[in-house]
Amino acid sequence: MRQKRQVVTTLALLMVVSAACSDEPTPGEQEGTPERITLLGHDSFIQTATAAGAFDAFTQQTGVEVALVAGGDAGTMVNQAVLTKDNPIADVMFGIDDTFLSRAVDEGVFLPYESPLSSMIPDELVTSDRVVPIDYGDVCINYDKGWFEENDVEVPADLDAFRDEAYGRLLTVEHPATSSPGLAFLIATIDAYGEDGWKEYWADLRQAGVNVVSDWDTAYFGDFTRYGGDSPLVVSYASSPPAEVILAEEPLETAPTAVLEDGCYRQVEYAGILAGTEWPVTGGQLIDYMLSVEFQETIPLNWFVFPVNEDATLPDEFVEHTVIPSNPSRLPAEEIAENRERWIDEWISIMEG
Repeated sequence: MRQKRQVVTTLALLMVVSAACSDEPTPGEQEGTPERITLLGHDSFIQTATAAGAFDAFTQQTGVEVALVAGGDAGTMVNQAVLTKDNPIADVMFGIDDTFLSRAVDEGVFLPYESPLSSMIPDELVTSDRVVPIDYGDVCINYDKGWFEENDVEVPADLDAFRDEAYGRLLTVEHPATSSPGLAFLIATIDAYGEDGWKEYWADLRQAGVNVVSDWDTAYFGDFTRYGGDSPLVVSYASSPPAEVILAEEPLETAPTAVLEDGCYRQVEYAGILAGTEWPVTGGQLIDYMLSVEFQETIPLNWFVFPVNEDATLPDEFVEHTVIPSNPSRLPAEEIAENRERWIDEWISIMEG
């Protein structure tokens, strides 16, 4: 990420973008200004944002308070947004990623919007005119270094190792229908083994005793041996090891966890204005604030992912302890859209049938 330039960011007049339907409000149309706007996000984002006062500066700049609503894991949140699209429970949604994005777009959940700060975002992260990239990170298998050392067990070398019961029973993964890292990991295995091999791979994992849970919080803070669970391997993020160092109660020189680079998937998180909101202009302003250098530079140490604004500077401790996978998987959104439901259904048939 290049060195931060001296940029003066203003909440500029928002671009008027045509909506998909003639009666659909656009980000350029709004009567008055609200006292409050509601942001729907996944649990881990909302919890940290609340504790950190992440939107206090937005309120100071605009006079609009931001009410934060937790929607569960990303998959659950998207399901909720689709079911309530005719009477949305929020004005803006954040935390949808490219594995679930096509479903929300196809269901008409979002208004079209292009931020005046979009030029700061790398082109390869932009996939739809309905949402704006806010951050990105890599979903990877994490392992508890202490457990492997204490039990004198060799760390698995690659994804194939989990076909064997000796490693398969040590791994916890998230359900792809309800968890975005779970779906990301499933897609990584599809990319690795192809349509002819991924189902056999997951059948082998089931036979080897892999553990499946509903969401990331349960996997990491419930089943991971690092937090008292029984699984020394868990699907998490490449940035989880630096999070362990930065958030440790006692200072740590090195991370107690590490990442397997085989089977990583690059995940981009987006924000979008929910169709049906009375406040599309203010919703656009909130997204612009989330793209500003001011907010983007809070992302690494609060949520342990990378900011998309190329003018944002990464903190030294984040750079020092972060492992960036050399070749993470990432499939085109169109391919995911075409196959996602089938992949999930086939996975369920294999793992729960």
